[in-house]
Amino acid sequence: MTARGWFLFSLMGVVWGIPYLMIKMAVDAPLSPSVVVFTRCALGAALLLPFAIRQGGLPAAVRSHWRPLLAFACIEIIGPWFTLTDAERHLSSSTAGLLIAGVPIVGVLLARLFGDTERLGARRATGLALGLAGVAVLTIPHLTGGDARSLAEVLATVLGYATAPLIATRYLREVPSLHLTTTCLTLAALVYAPAATMTRPSTLPSTEVLAALAVLGAVCTALAFVAFLELIREVGPTRATVFTYVNPAVAVAAGAIFLDEPLTATVVMAFTLILAGSVLATLATSPTSPTSPTSPISPTDPDRPTRPVPWSTRQTSRADGRVESP
Repeated sequence: MTARGWFLFSLMGVVWGIPYLMIKMAVDAPLSPSVVVFTRCALGAALLLPFAIRQGGLPAAVRSHWRPLLAFACIEIIGPWFTLTDAERHLSSSTAGLLIAGVPIVGVLLARLFGDTERLGARRATGLALGLAGVAVLTIPHLTGGDARSLAEVLATVLGYATAPLIATRYLREVPSLHLTTTCLTLAALVYAPAATMTRPSTLPSTEVLAALAVLGAVCTALAFVAFLELIREVGPTRATVFTYVNPAVAVAAGAIFLDEPLTATVVMAFTLILAGSVLATLATSPTSPTSPTSPISPTDPDRPTRPVPWSTRQTSRADGRVESP
């Protein structure tokens, strides 16, 4: 991964690890899920819209890609952000963050449905099993209680988060990140505006809650989405979601520090299983032979096997760093 890729990866590990804390603070205020989703979308869109207009080409991008833009907005934002926010009314922020760590595991399975021909192998199959075991450790104790619906909502969020990057990679590669993000956030804000109006609080929330909403909209939405889309372009859709390995640690730490959420042995066990499973499930398999001319892997795919390139001062910049001295 390039230095730019590592920077984006590290940034996403943090800025999408703290939304669970901000959402929990908002719904405990209490604010309705519609108000929370509308606020973060409207604020994010308002911050990005001037830059998207200045960049130019926004109307043309919407006209030519409106179908995949609509699909991406529904699968990544409109559906998942509501189900996640509603779930956190009954789940701790750390539990929600741990469950979201299953996104790379689901992404591996979905990538195969989208035409990924990379062999699953014993290592990745073991990773899938470990990750699912970690999810089970968190979910089974709640299946007979009132949290079953909340757990289902988080799992629906996981499915959306794993599917949307595949759509972005396949159908929205030509759309600039600013245009994609601004359009989808604006659409989501319009969708939730009526419900947010009807469920708005009768009194102004506290300063802490307003600050949480501001961070949620400006940092965890506007900044994070632009960085996320650039990360997808940098490393591909499946490995772009690997930053969710870091998110649970941030979510658990934030919940324990700011909300006094318990750090139990069950949480630690689930985190270990999900983390280990996600790493194993998304590691690239070692190629046994060079990529054939008919391989579906593109020349810029980070998983494309490297091969020795005869050294030349003129070839160094064109070999993407894959240069070996004779």
